[in-house]
Amino acid sequence: MSERRPRASLSPLKHSWHRQQDAEPPSDAEAQEQPEQEQPQEGPQQSVVQASLYRDGRRVSSPTTLAETFRQLREQPEGMAWIGLQRPTEEELHSLAAEFDLHELAVEDALEAHQRPKLERYGETLFVVLRAARYLDAQEEVDFGELHVFVGPDFVITVRHGAAPDLSAVRRRMEETPELLALGPEAVLYAILDAVVDGYAPVVAGVQNDIDEIETEVFGGDPSVSRRIYELSREIVEFQRATRPLVGMLHGLMAGFAKYGTDEELQRYLRDVADHVTHTSERVDGFRQALSEILTVNATLVTQQQNAEMRALAEAGFEQNEEIKKISAWAAILFAPTLVGTIYGMNFEDMPELKWAGGYPFAILLMAVVCVSLYLIFKKRDWL
Repeated sequence: MSERRPRASLSPLKHSWHRQQDAEPPSDAEAQEQPEQEQPQEGPQQSVVQASLYRDGRRVSSPTTLAETFRQLREQPEGMAWIGLQRPTEEELHSLAAEFDLHELAVEDALEAHQRPKLERYGETLFVVLRAARYLDAQEEVDFGELHVFVGPDFVITVRHGAAPDLSAVRRRMEETPELLALGPEAVLYAILDAVVDGYAPVVAGVQNDIDEIETEVFGGDPSVSRRIYELSREIVEFQRATRPLVGMLHGLMAGFAKYGTDEELQRYLRDVADHVTHTSERVDGFRQALSEILTVNATLVTQQQNAEMRALAEAGFEQNEEIKKISAWAAILFAPTLVGTIYGMNFEDMPELKWAGGYPFAILLMAVVCVSLYLIFKKRDWL
């Protein structure tokens, strides 16, 4: 990328920038003065969120239209334009492409969105796609936004598709550090990268908390935990897609330090961002592995619970079968005397042994023998 302005001495610059990042958020009145902060509103949203012209690290004007921005930038050849757009129309992107000679493929990507993080260089223009993320505490979900950045010799164009990241905070901090902003579009790009990467920290903390809760639910036997594991796994996969390509992108930028004459302070700044990205990417990889193990443990616990329920059902069935066997045995024993008594209780005159004096004792003996025999048989088979 060509250099349009002298490099300043910035030994305390990096620490000053991070001190401002850790400062308290602006008051409500200050937030209202930042038009780039996305505010809820009805009706169609204006694409041009904010456009500003800078010279030597300080804002010199704030045009309200793209045409005015183009005109003022032509009148200030040593200036830099920073244009922020949100879901721009095709006409707006084509006008930017005609003014700044943006490549048609990059314009097409910025218009359609749904791109994976990447870094492309078209002549003197860098085209960067970033996936920002924010953690929604109420829904316990991760919301992903897409950001496209065009970086040229004297301009920076940001195209947002989503609520994240909050570029008004990046602009405000850059304007409060004119020494950094004076380094030109490269400094703005690295500040945006840093904001996106720093935005991953609350997401990492939120996901870690969700995993801790899921572990508690798994061992607590919550039946709905499997669905929560699956939903969180999908979010982590999406998080991986947002963070993993950044490692290669930043190393690609670092490889071009010497070729494009990047300022030494910006080199340190970018290396610091690369370290944070690497750390975040490793954490996200660890989350996916942890969820995979939790899912395995949950499946094992569910299987054990199902086995215990099946064992209990089998034991109950066995006990029921034993009771049925006892009832059946006694029914068979009682059936023998009932049968004999029923036969001899029929009112027929011509029946054998009706007038035999030993008929009654014989019937009683017969019933007793049959009952005792059945009892001994069932007892031997453990039915009784």
